Amino acid sequence: MPDSDENGRPDGRAASGEEVQERPAPPPLDPEIEARRQAAFRLIRAFGDPVLRSSAGEVTRFDDSLREEVARMDRLMGDALGLGLAANQVGVLHRLFVYRAGPDAPLVAVINPRLEWASAEEDVAEEGCLSLPRVTVDVERPVHVRVSARDEQGAPITIEASGLEARVIQHEMDHLDGVLILDRTTRDQRKEALRVLRGGEEHVHDAVGAGEEAG
Repeated sequence: MPDSDENGRPDGRAASGEEVQERPAPPPLDPEIEARRQAAFRLIRAFGDPVLRSSAGEVTRFDDSLREEVARMDRLMGDALGLGLAANQVGVLHRLFVYRAGPDAPLVAVINPRLEWASAEEDVAEEGCLSLPRVTVDVERPVHVRVSARDEQGAPITIEASGLEARVIQHEMDHLDGVLILDRTTRDQRKEALRVLRGGEEHVHDAVGAGEEAG
């Protein structure tokens, strides 16, 4: 899931209506940061890759190779300026994702996650995805969630999250089941997003920060 520059409004408000707008180009990044970002995107699977529509399998070995995988995903997510990244997005069908709840927040590795509870309260916010460049769409999700999982050491963890963090977690869990934000938006926005993805248009929605993708 992309960071707040690419994924929705910082206050979590939804866009109004179904109108698709082109947003102004963001200010240019430092050349070194931009170079790392572009290199990261070359390693992240993009829309059309069948791995993004595949369900990931349970992780059964919590060893050094798994921890190296987590570290690599952390580097890619950071270089791509994302908030979250699922293993599917780097071509590995493991039930694993990593995320940071904010720029200075610690990395969280979530392995074999299970949704234990989601609130009845939902909201709509714009989401982008590192695997769907140039696209942001409105997605409705529960505001609060509780997830059980294991960390990269194999220890059990429980995450109770709200707001942006809950949205990032749900976005990344969707990836592990082969579900994309295109599947969770309106028909009109999905149609416009597909036009952009297939035709190389610049932007699908006027978005300036909310959450991930996400990955």
